[in-house]
Amino acid sequence: MDRPVDIKKRLRSVNDIRQLTRAMELVSAAKMRRSKLQHDLVYPFFSLCAESMLEIQRYSAEIDNAFFRLREKKEGQTWRIGYFILTGDQGLAGAYNNNVVRTTEEHIREKILDNEAKGLQTDYTLYVFGNIGRDKLISDGYRVDPDFSFPITEPTYYEAREVANIIRRKYSAGEFDLVYLIYTKTDSAISMKPIISRVVPVNTKGLSAFLPEGLTDAGIALEKGAVIEYEPDANAVFSFLIDTYLNAVIYGALVEAYSSEQTARMTAMDHATQNADEMLKQLRLRGNRARQSLITTELTEIINGARSVQSID
Repeated sequence: MDRPVDIKKRLRSVNDIRQLTRAMELVSAAKMRRSKLQHDLVYPFFSLCAESMLEIQRYSAEIDNAFFRLREKKEGQTWRIGYFILTGDQGLAGAYNNNVVRTTEEHIREKILDNEAKGLQTDYTLYVFGNIGRDKLISDGYRVDPDFSFPITEPTYYEAREVANIIRRKYSAGEFDLVYLIYTKTDSAISMKPIISRVVPVNTKGLSAFLPEGLTDAGIALEKGAVIEYEPDANAVFSFLIDTYLNAVIYGALVEAYSSEQTARMTAMDHATQNADEMLKQLRLRGNRARQSLITTELTEIINGARSVQSID
């Protein structure tokens, strides 16, 4: 039988945990809102950048840029792939980190099998943000760059630019033929899914994703029928915009991943708080029953003792 003193101890313990989960929920909600606001402030600039690139590509026939050209491989050659994977540094976020890791592993296996079917080899390297994903991928036997270390908490544009510089340098040097970015995108508090985005070579679909919702074609940056001249030439402007675009892609993914992690943790902590509330309710009910049982037992003993005294008299 439950003792009231034991139930009281469990009530205090569960209540302490509830206060902790509630506090973590509020902190995650504040961080999520702040990261979303940070992204919304710079999104118009990135959107205009992507739109300008689409316009230059469409109206300037002389555009020839390596970052837009998919390399060709012959049988027996190797596709060199770089994966930049955004996970978290902390747990207590539900299945957030496990989903990103699982998506990464599935994509690598699919790439290897697809290339083998074409007579091609696959060489990949993983660059992982966040200790949890890095440790899991290493333990699963995947090739992770040990020297790559960038924080995922409170991402900044300067950090995104550093990562984009790494991608540009390695792609230009031929160390990578393809670069993928894997992160989590939030559709709602209960709908989050890992996204696999090809960073380079840049594709039109990736550029269109940066256009404002409802705008499927470029046309705002350049008025219809207008003629624009680029100095020193269209290729130079295009190269500059690609640099800005890559910075934007990395920064947008960092902010989205950080916001998704906070949303996942906020949701997980909300569920934990609700579970604690239900447990407190059940413990209080059990405590009341235990006290009633104890009182009933004591009354019974008093009555039986009184009857024993009366029978002796």
